[in-house]
Amino acid sequence: METLKKSIVEDFPLEEVPKENRKSFWSLTSVLLGFTFFTATMWAGGTLGTAFKLFPDLLIIITFGNLLLGAYVAALGYISFKSGLNTVMMGRFCFGEYGSKIIDLILGITQIGWYAWGTATIAIILSEFLGIDKTYTKYLMIFFGFAFCWTAIIGYKGLEKLSIVAVPMMIILIFISIYISINDAGGFIRLLDIIPTTELSFSAAITIVFGTFASGGTQATNWIRFASSGKTAISSSLIAFFLGNGFMIFIGTIGALVYQEADIVNVIKIQGILSLGIIMLFLNIWTTQDNTVYNFSAAGCNFLRTNKRKLVTFAGAAIGTFLALFGMYEWLVPFIILLGTFIPPIGGIIMADFMVKHKFNYPLLKNANLPQFNWVGIFSYILSSSAAYFSPFVPPIVGILLGFSLYAIFGLAGNKFYLQRI
Repeated sequence: METLKKSIVEDFPLEEVPKENRKSFWSLTSVLLGFTFFTATMWAGGTLGTAFKLFPDLLIIITFGNLLLGAYVAALGYISFKSGLNTVMMGRFCFGEYGSKIIDLILGITQIGWYAWGTATIAIILSEFLGIDKTYTKYLMIFFGFAFCWTAIIGYKGLEKLSIVAVPMMIILIFISIYISINDAGGFIRLLDIIPTTELSFSAAITIVFGTFASGGTQATNWIRFASSGKTAISSSLIAFFLGNGFMIFIGTIGALVYQEADIVNVIKIQGILSLGIIMLFLNIWTTQDNTVYNFSAAGCNFLRTNKRKLVTFAGAAIGTFLALFGMYEWLVPFIILLGTFIPPIGGIIMADFMVKHKFNYPLLKNANLPQFNWVGIFSYILSSSAAYFSPFVPPIVGILLGFSLYAIFGLAGNKFYLQRI
């Protein structure tokens, strides 16, 4: 009984979520929307907005990139609903008991990179807003670095309560900014005539759209595994990652088109709503910060094989704060492109393992006889991520498809060879 209580408090970091602890559609959707309503996504949209015309270029890029992202997360979400497992635990099946630790490191580091960026961002913005000496910015980073993690320490319930309050407020503030942007442009029709001032390839643009939540989407299973049904898992994933993330990208592009400014903070300064903007950005960043450090804790618990998720969460906040102090704010776009390249193959391999090898049904993790290293999964990841990195085509698509295909082919070939030997 004591073990069960501890698992509920810690959100089942090393085991399947029981059916009686599953969550409703509205609960799960609010948490996922709180995750995808992220300032960095608007920054990414701003980068696109200075490089493409609104119609048809930007609308095609936003729709295609987010449809790809939403479908990817929905597929992983359905697997997590069926199994009750998150991504790092599913990784044990396709990478092995010790091999999966490599994936834990990759996913954990990327999430704490986002945490560092968000911590630095809110500290810098607040310093500028208050007009205080820049030497105090680092103290604000330390404060926010530890303050943001407390809802994640509480667990799913903490994330849910914050999102239910914050998401509607953010939507209202966002529509105010959109209204001002369109009004300053002279109407929506005038937006169509604005000429871009920078250049970016279509492939890089799709990678940026997908990359904003490549790592987060891969680890969204941390909450989607709480889904009460397959329909809830898929629909909540699509609403958050296709519509929600697409909405944030669109907002960033509108601001950049009108003001030719990719930085959302500078946009809200120009619009004269910095006070409202600070509230929006604070809620925006907080609802994502707690999710990213929660993701880190899930990867950390799997890496260390410990149930002490709260302690790992606090350690993640400390690491993220340290990175924020050393300039994570400046690395956003290169960081996003790397995420869009090296994270998607992991999801592709997990899909192949679940669908092809395990026929849509994982055994209970405690009963599974797993190898220390699953070399099929490890080699498939190395090859698919390398191909994505050097591909002239859209890296996320290459990574997902090649990861899925290589694991399926190598896995089937290995099984056939094993059967011939016996």
